[in-house]
Formats: sequence, C-alpha cells, structure tokens
Amino acid sequence: MSDNDLDQVLLAPVRPISLMTLSPAVDVSYEVETLHIDEKTHARSNRFDPGGNGINVARALGELGIVSSNVIIAAGTMGELLRHLVGEPSGTHWVKVDGETRVNATIIQAEPPAQFEITGVGPTVTEVALAEVAEIFLGGALGGYGVLTGSLPPGTPEDFYCEMVSTLTSQGALAVVDSRGSILEQTLRYKPFLIKPNQYELGQLCGQSVSRIEQVITQARRLHEGGVANVCVSLGARGAVLVCEEGCFVATAPDIKVISTVGSGDSMVGGLLASLASGASASFALKLGVACGSATATKPGTALFAKADLGVLLDEISVTRA
Repeated sequence: MSDNDLDQVLLAPVRPISLMTLSPAVDVSYEVETLHIDEKTHARSNRFDPGGNGINVARALGELGIVSSNVIIAAGTMGELLRHLVGEPSGTHWVKVDGETRVNATIIQAEPPAQFEITGVGPTVTEVALAEVAEIFLGGALGGYGVLTGSLPPGTPEDFYCEMVSTLTSQGALAVVDSRGSILEQTLRYKPFLIKPNQYELGQLCGQSVSRIEQVITQARRLHEGGVANVCVSLGARGAVLVCEEGCFVATAPDIKVISTVGSGDSMVGGLLASLASGASASFALKLGVACGSATATKPGTALFAKADLGVLLDEISVTRA
C-alpha cells in the first residue's frame, strides 16, 4: 500500500477526539553496551521525549494527520520540561498541580540484548484538578471520542475511568480505554467502544491462560458479546486480534528488528482509532494499528513511528477473517 492510499483512507472527516494524560512523564532513554553491577556505565546515546500514554496516543494521531485535543497534568520543573518537549500543538491544555512530574527511564542494553524500564512516581492529583481535567476532556469529546489510557496517579479514585466512560456514553460520545487490571475491568460494565489489552492483560481479565490464539479469540469474543464494540488484543511478534461487529480478524506482525517496545501499544491505539474514526474497515484498522506499533518498536528509546515508515510495513501485514 502506498502512502497516497493511506492518506486517502485517513483524510475522511472524523469526529472530535479528546484525550487526557493524568500521569505524564519526561521519558529519558539510554543506549548502553552492557550494565555492570556497582560500576558506572557510560551511555552510547541518550534522548528525552515527552511521555505518558495519552501524550503518546496524541503524538501517534498527529503523525497520521489526525487532530485531537489533550488535557495534561503537569507539575514543577519537570512539568515545564515536559511542556517544552510537547510543544504547543493545537488542542493541548495544561492543568498544573503541586509536586513534580515523574521521570521515567528506559535502558537499552546491547549485549546481551535487553530492555530495562523504570517508572517514576508522579504528584498527587487533587479533586479540584481532576474536576478541571474532566470538564475539559468531556467538553472536547462531545459528539466524538474520549480516550482514557494508562494508570491513575495518586489521589485519583479507582473508579474515575468508570465515571468518565459513563459520562461519555450519556453525552453520545464513544469511549476508548487502554488500561489494565481492575481499572480496565471495572469499565467493562459501561461498554466502552474500544479496548486494547495485550495477551497478558486479557488473561488477567478472563482469569485464565490465553497462550493459544484460539483462546485469545474466544475471550475477545466473550468481551465483545458483553458489550464492548471493538476488542483488540495485541500479541507482540504474533500480531493482533480484533473482534467487532464486522467479525473476527487476525493480523500477522511484520518481520522487524525490535529496538524498544516503549510506546508501541500507544501507537497501536492511535492507528486503530485513526482508522475507525475515519470510517475505515475493521480489517484496515487492525492492519494500521499493527503497523504503527511495529514501526515504533524499531525506534530507539521512547521515540514513536514516522508516517513514512508505514507503507512497507502495511504491505507486509496480512489480515485474515477467523
């Protein structure tokens, strides 16, 4: 598929897309030869990127030419650095809280090949700040999509995403949830439009092993029948599964050299949502989602895919109906 074909699919009018980033981060990534215990390790390279699931999804949508709005919580000096890294794309709203925005670190080791990730601790979010975030987020999602991704920061009620999904549904918007554990499980009763657990997270949801593709399909169908319109399960190097009203689709993964998997899941959500919001078929949405996630996995540290990367990968991905 050529870049022109991709442009034709994603140029269709889309409804508004609103995101919130409750737990943003400054992502620092290092490439090293080998880590040694109790010894100083010199990096071969390092980079700084804006982090947080909502920020990553917004970046992925932007790379695909899809405009979205994003309300982001920021704190302290690290919050100012985060604002600098994000820039000021249209539709970005900032809510300040006390404390410091967290710093995450990713270390890519060459020999033996390994990836280490350290997630920092963010500030406590007050009830007043949450109310401000919710007002901006829900207002931006009117008649469109509301995207809820990642974990909840200190001070946030565990049912906050449930409240958001319920409100989105009541105002005629479609909810996208990409979280894990009890936070994701609780939202299912409110029937979100799209969820994207990975294989491990799907196993958590259904309380059993889903090692075989047949098990993945069975459990994804169960969630769809329970009211989730689109259930996409990412399977890493094995591709992904999407169950929706059009049926069940299985996508292969392209043959790539994985550099860093940070941001791959968020990129996949961006590709899925960009396609579905543009009115593309479920088959194409799954293919683009896998392509975006795979392209991100070839990038260093916390860098995301570039649109120019996608053409070749889309041609390598096959999607079949199960």
